[in-house]
Amino acid sequence: MAEIQHILIVGGGSAGWLTAGVLAAEHRSRSGPTLRITLLESPNIGPIGVGEGTWPTMRDTLRSIGVTETDFIRECDASFKQGSKFQQWVSNRQDDRYFHPFVLPHGYSETNLVAGWLERHADVPFADLVSFQPHLCARDKAPKQVATPEYAAVVNYAYHLDAGKFGLFLRKHCVEQLGVHHVLDHVIGIDTHDNGDIASLQTKENGAIAADLFVDCSGMQSLLLGQHYGVPFKSQKHVLFNDSALAIQVPYQNDDSPIGSQTVSTAQSNGWIWDIGLPTRRGIGHVYSSAHTSDEAAERELRTYIERTGGQQGMPSPRKLTFNPGYREKFWHRNCVAIGLSAGFIEPLEASALALVELSAAMLRDQMPATRAAMDIVARRFNDAFSYRWERVIDFLKLHYVLTQRIDSDFWRDNCRPASIPERLQEQLTLWRHQPPSRYDFHRIEEVFPSASYQYVLYGMGFRPDRAGASRRTDDADRADGYFREAAALTSKMLAALPTNRALIDHIRRTGLSKI
Repeated sequence: MAEIQHILIVGGGSAGWLTAGVLAAEHRSRSGPTLRITLLESPNIGPIGVGEGTWPTMRDTLRSIGVTETDFIRECDASFKQGSKFQQWVSNRQDDRYFHPFVLPHGYSETNLVAGWLERHADVPFADLVSFQPHLCARDKAPKQVATPEYAAVVNYAYHLDAGKFGLFLRKHCVEQLGVHHVLDHVIGIDTHDNGDIASLQTKENGAIAADLFVDCSGMQSLLLGQHYGVPFKSQKHVLFNDSALAIQVPYQNDDSPIGSQTVSTAQSNGWIWDIGLPTRRGIGHVYSSAHTSDEAAERELRTYIERTGGQQGMPSPRKLTFNPGYREKFWHRNCVAIGLSAGFIEPLEASALALVELSAAMLRDQMPATRAAMDIVARRFNDAFSYRWERVIDFLKLHYVLTQRIDSDFWRDNCRPASIPERLQEQLTLWRHQPPSRYDFHRIEEVFPSASYQYVLYGMGFRPDRAGASRRTDDADRADGYFREAAALTSKMLAALPTNRALIDHIRRTGLSKI
């Protein structure tokens, strides 16, 4: 049987180098690599460079490949992220806002917090009542103290980062510390075996590079899975309409300006604007539907937002990005697996892109087939897992749109049309009229978004369940009130004890964090 001994990753950037690092860190012994890993990337194609948001999983990923958090924060212009803040998604009023924090509601697994909230505190935003984290975000607080070791947390956190610097940082670590072989060259042809497997890639300067397994991280061109194998693309534009973005980097007004602890997503007439705070700048972009507005109108809204939030007038032209929201019909075909944009992309809402890269790389690492005979079995598992995950991402993102009360444009009205809502999400919304999202709705071990995330968005968007029906033992308002009081006490304690994002990052840049 043909053993899997050499993996060739096609494409660099965050997806390619994260995958290389995850595989190389696992498949090595004290004497060196046990699996040969080569990353081939074109010298002329740079990364898209706007994937600046991550999930808390990134902490484990970076730690697993041997990166120090201090080096990462310093070299990738990274800051701490504790969730997302949504503005004007419900009603378009200036005071319209809600949070999706990273911590679970306090007492989440102990009682029905939703019932207690509705019975006694329905006038308080759900996330503000059940979690301390929105209050930390509102004050730009860091998720840990100066003395907290690397990757450890007082409260759950992820990162904002400079995607271009992140790719270069990972490349340096993978090549110098993990033994990944790096080839800068152009792919000019693909050689196949008689059975249809890819045998080697022909390059302009290095000739044929043979491998046993090929990982397609070539971005939206999907060089291997899409172009070579012709695996169909399943567009989701009928569900999620956004297909364009304008991105720009905005300097702070002052060197000591606060660094936001969350991604801010502000709804616009035909899309939304992201606002991400890094130590040296803000990354801002407008995601919109080209079927509902023009590039010029979208840019006007973007510039209005920048000026209203303290940015300068006369900023340079933003960078235009276009994408077809959707994903491949399958992600692993024969001896080729796609990870990153080559597998699919929806929109940057809730920062799922890098998280799906992490999940893909981790499953490939853990399920790495020993032989070609075992590969088709692993491929079926992989395809099943990621078809499910892409569908859940789409459901969750659509949830942000379908409950809006905005009727100021065709974009928002069209997002509420039943024909644009996935059947599974429609069924869930029917159930959630009478019971909160729970583990029974999301039963897989590694769900992309937990049921708590659905609660934060559902109730943040103004959804109110019908309280009629049979009462339950867990519908205990007194017990829920106890957890609400504990959450409020934790809020006061943490606000007093935690530094600001800016203060902690400045400390890390000067002194670093202690090792665990």
